[in-house]
Amino acid sequence: MGAHSGIPVGVHVVLEREGRILMMRRAGTGFFDGLYSLPGGHVEPGESLGAAGARELFEEVGVEVERQALAMLGVVHRRSDTNRVDFFVRASAWRNEASICEPGKCDDLRWCDRGLLPENTVPYVRLALSQTRPPWILELGWGA
Repeated sequence: MGAHSGIPVGVHVVLEREGRILMMRRAGTGFFDGLYSLPGGHVEPGESLGAAGARELFEEVGVEVERQALAMLGVVHRRSDTNRVDFFVRASAWRNEASICEPGKCDDLRWCDRGLLPENTVPYVRLALSQTRPPWILELGWGA
């Protein structure tokens, strides 16, 4: 029997203040470039969701958050280039103002009204942000 490589796991962090969510436009990555998404990325081997969320938030936008300040919102299990699982968490408190820390991967940051996300938002991220009662789970791209 062959080795099982596992399903890629991602984490997306929602920073929300005064009803507005921090969105970042992807650029230069070859993956959803030109579309807005949330700060986040892949969970590395041996890393918890909270640790990955805190790490990605700091690497991408310079915001510091304690793992304990991240609360589960929901999960998207989607069929994309591969079978993927993306966790969505919300930061209840953080330090620093967000800025673009990886200009080779992001070319715009903006605080967007939850009900008025940019038209060019990653579709599964838009759907996840429309969920109102955590915890939720969405299965996307699997057919009927």
